Amino acid sequence: MAFGQQSGPPASQRQVQELTQLLQDAGHEGFREARHPLGLTQRQAAGRFTRDEADDLIARLQASDDAPPLLDAVESPRLEAAQKVLRVMAAEQLAFELERRGWTVIPP
Repeated sequence: MAFGQQSGPPASQRQVQELTQLLQDAGHEGFREARHPLGLTQRQAAGRFTRDEADDLIARLQASDDAPPLLDAVESPRLEAAQKVLRVMAAEQLAFELERRGWTVIPP
């Protein structure tokens, strides 16, 4: 099998749609954004899954829905706004602010 190739039949369109909805419910904009938090491969971040991979990820995301929420509904929109600001902030600005607050910042 070639590097990065699927090892089974591709996921159905229904499975991919369900995954997309579950990711959005979990606060991710798409597969690429959820790649590192969920441990997805590059192929999966592009939206290509096998049926088994899709079933496993759906089960993981549904199980996390059963967990109690960590934030009140009042705080959630404020947190989402802060996350959007951080995504567009330049790395240098973010590093400067973290250092100002006493953190040690090491570039990748």
